[in-house]
Amino acid sequence: MITIGISLKMYFGHAQTLRWAEAVADMARSHPAVTSGAVELFVIPTFPSLVPVHAVLEGTAVLLGAQDLATEDTGAFTGEVSGAELAEIGVDLVEIGHAERRSLFHEDDATIARKVAAAFRNHLRPLVCVGERHRASGADATRDVTAQLDRALDGQAGAVTVAYEPVWAIGAPEPAPADHIVEVLTGIEAHLGHRSGLDGSVAIYGGSAGPGLLTRGIGQIGGLFLGRSAHDPAEVETVLDEALELEVGIR
Repeated sequence: MITIGISLKMYFGHAQTLRWAEAVADMARSHPAVTSGAVELFVIPTFPSLVPVHAVLEGTAVLLGAQDLATEDTGAFTGEVSGAELAEIGVDLVEIGHAERRSLFHEDDATIARKVAAAFRNHLRPLVCVGERHRASGADATRDVTAQLDRALDGQAGAVTVAYEPVWAIGAPEPAPADHIVEVLTGIEAHLGHRSGLDGSVAIYGGSAGPGLLTRGIGQIGGLFLGRSAHDPAEVETVLDEALELEVGIR
């Protein structure tokens, strides 16, 4: 199975988000990549859109994600959204530790680990973002990001989705080279396999990801966390077509 995810960050307004979600939902109801189970598809809109997007996605296999969560489940935390409430409204997974959260909001390893624990505590799948700040060899990048992952998990057990997003590639004109992506994803997957309690975990690539990257990875990239290319539903369909072709070829 190939995992494809999309975060809208804060690019869309509310009405535009719902129109986009409706287009993706219609696509998911009929696209063989999704209906056959060859692709697991998730979308992550803004907090105000979660409830209506959940309704839009009803009857599809598309998973719903949130862009963040609080470290605590209840209390006097103005402006925060708890994992308990996210689970209550039907959220499936939650993005944690994105490079923008680290740089803009000064989230450190300890905060990220507490958020991962909060996700597990509320039966939400953590989407843990890792990535090296500066361009490095595949071996050095793998050591860097697996250390980040260990600090984020901090002894927790459960299935996680790891989004490998090299900071130097986020927002860049092109993603990282396919051979670099394959090497680091392979290292992450091996690392996950060596740790107990992480059965069912997967690693995907983000960082200016878009159509064509799965093909360049010749079946060795297990999924994509799409960027702004996915703002156009037609581009999402192109990636689903590509994923289906690869999955059929592998089978």
